Formats: sequence, C-alpha cells, structure tokens
Amino acid sequence: MTALSAALLSALLFAAPLAARAQTTEVGGVKYENNEQLANSKLVLNGAGVRYKAIFKVYTAGLYLGAKVGTPEEVFAAPGPKRMHIVMLRDIDANELGKLFTRGMQDNAPREEFSKSIAGTIRMSDIFSAKKKLTAGEYFYVDWVPGQGTTVVINGKAASDPIKEPEFFTALMKIWLGKSPADAQLKNALLGRAAAPSRDMNN
Repeated sequence: MTALSAALLSALLFAAPLAARAQTTEVGGVKYENNEQLANSKLVLNGAGVRYKAIFKVYTAGLYLGAKVGTPEEVFAAPGPKRMHIVMLRDIDANELGKLFTRGMQDNAPREEFSKSIAGTIRMSDIFSAKKKLTAGEYFYVDWVPGQGTTVVINGKAASDPIKEPEFFTALMKIWLGKSPADAQLKNALLGRAAAPSRDMNN
C-alpha cells in the first residue's frame, strides 16, 4: 500500500464515525434521528431538548416536521405529518403526567379553543392512566397525520385509535410551545433556538 493510499484509508475510517454521528442529535444522553418517516412522509428534527423540573432532568423531547421552522405559529401551521418524540429520563407516575399535560393545555389555550379538545384530552388521560407508570428509558410518540388524527404510540405500540379532532394536536403542542410553556429552555430547543436558562415549571 502506498503512503497516499494509507492516508486516504485512514481519512475514510476517521470520517465514517463522524458521518454516523451526523445522522443523530444527542440530548440528555438520548440520540434522536435527524430524519424520521411518518405516513410515507420524510420528517426532519426541528429541535430537541431536555425538560427540567427544578434541577432534575425529567424527559427529553424532539419535534419532527416536514421542514424546519423557527416560531410556534409556523409549527402549528406546518402542513403534513408531525411528531413529538419523548423519552423518559426518570420514573414517573403516568397518570400524573397525563394530568400535568391536561393542565398545560388548559394554561395555553383560550376556553373556547380548549373546549374543542376536551374529548381528545379525556382520551389521552385514559391512555396514561392505563399505562400507570413510565420508567426511565421508555418513550412515546404523539403523531399527527392529516386526515387520520393524533395517535399516541407508547414504546412502539399505538395506545389507541387516532384522536380525530385537529385542534387537539395543536393544543397539545402548546404545552411546550405556548405562551406559558412547560419549560422555556425546552421551547427554545424545540424551535432550534439557542437555549435560555430555565428552572422549575409546571408540567
């Protein structure tokens, strides 16, 4: 092998792991794929971050859209399938998590808007009540597919039939992207912005 060939081989071997790492984004020790497939559509990771409660890491969250955007309004208006991917970093009572999500939806939606999501909110609460507990390392998706609705997928298995109301997914996303988000630092991360310091929040 010539010196040039050896140098090229060494460069390729060095670049391979870099290329592999470039396909994922790591937050809180969790790796998120930079691209996902949902309903025959390619989604890109808009942003990902860690949800803190006081000083404790509770879960990571990654937001997938058809194309990257930078504001909550653009997220809500984005066409096509969308996904919120959450991975638990701590054990948590699933029923309590469902209640906190419900409260987060109420805090970020006018009463009339929230009323359109009540049926879906009850379904979501039932899903988490039935799960009872989410342990560190478990994950769930909240998938929105136009024409089908919102599906909660826990550890790779759909937890129920789709929730049809289109308002429900937007109301759910406002937990993290609304005017009173669960964690301001996580909101910035999901929108691909530079993270700002954040401490104790509600959800």
